[in-house]
Amino acid sequence: MQLAHRLDLISEPQTIRMAKLSRELKVKGLDVIDLSLGEPDFRTPQHICDAATEAMQQGFTKYPPVAGFPELRQAICDKLLRENGLHYQPENIIVSTGAKQALANVVLCEVNPGDEVIIPAPYWVTYAALVQLAEGRPVFIDAPIEADFKISPQQLEAAITSKTRMFIFSSPCNPSGTVYTRDELAALAEVFARYPEITVLSDEIYEHINYGGKHESIAQFDSIREQVVVVNGFSKGYAMTGWRLGYMAAPKMLAQACDKFQAQFTSGANSIAQRAAITALNGDQQPTHDMTKAFRQRRDFVIGALGSMPGVKINDPKGAFYAFPNISEFFGKSDGKTTIQNDEDFAMYLLHTANITTVNGGAFGNARCIRLSFATDMETLRKAMERMGEAVGRLS
Repeated sequence: MQLAHRLDLISEPQTIRMAKLSRELKVKGLDVIDLSLGEPDFRTPQHICDAATEAMQQGFTKYPPVAGFPELRQAICDKLLRENGLHYQPENIIVSTGAKQALANVVLCEVNPGDEVIIPAPYWVTYAALVQLAEGRPVFIDAPIEADFKISPQQLEAAITSKTRMFIFSSPCNPSGTVYTRDELAALAEVFARYPEITVLSDEIYEHINYGGKHESIAQFDSIREQVVVVNGFSKGYAMTGWRLGYMAAPKMLAQACDKFQAQFTSGANSIAQRAAITALNGDQQPTHDMTKAFRQRRDFVIGALGSMPGVKINDPKGAFYAFPNISEFFGKSDGKTTIQNDEDFAMYLLHTANITTVNGGAFGNARCIRLSFATDMETLRKAMERMGEAVGRLS
């Protein structure tokens, strides 16, 4: 048996690998605290679950349209107008098996071998992998913690070449929690307006987990409206990770291409999840607000705890549920048994000495940091921060 060469272009996501390792150690009886995965610890709100049950009873158990049920596509259009001021028609909407598939659809439908795709670093691990699967070339722009992990218009302009085909970013950002303001997005939009051949792929899956006020989408600027693809979903804001449902809002020609492409991969997304998603968008939003309130409390605690640890540098994340501290001051230090040479060493040191799983920052394009998720309960987070503080305190 011979495997395809494209498998050599990618590796298993580090987030998945660390989560697997955590589960293996737990099976062995170790008290491991897993802060590696970005999954809300809340249950899907009851009214959404009830809608799924009702959908099954009504017979929505057949193949759905590839692009999604018309009622859901319209509900997404209504949501984008109501919450974001964005005008789309159902023909612009494609519903997919998670936001990850929506991202993959766009990249694989647009990027040709040799095309360049600009990605601000740090970035979600899958962005670069998708570009590599399309045989494109990721071009990374370093956004350090001193800049709150944001890029400037000058950096963007300098990275653009005649081969640039796409720009991919998230706001709120995974892994840094960074949120671009309207003015910052407007400045980037001015650059993109000079390059109409560049597609802007805006991952807005953490839209509702925003601690700074109203969510701002780069799709709001008329000058680049036909260049922007908005990707979103239900996993984070509605605690629907296992339902596997996401969507894109794209220019009509690209939406049609993604419809055609998806038809050969998965066809339509889960019919029952789609019916429940209509209720998620049109129903009671209070559970989402309550979750965000809880995440804010957790963020404040975790960021405060990290900021009090000597040698740890942390930004003030305005969204998502991750902390992305710079731990490079510990490189070269030792507890007498283990010497920390890099971010991977630091992550493994926390695992073996504090029984905490995190993800090394190099997986996200910044090897000076680690990522930890605070999408778990306060008692667990207090225990994790206490263990981490003791562990880093032994490094000298």
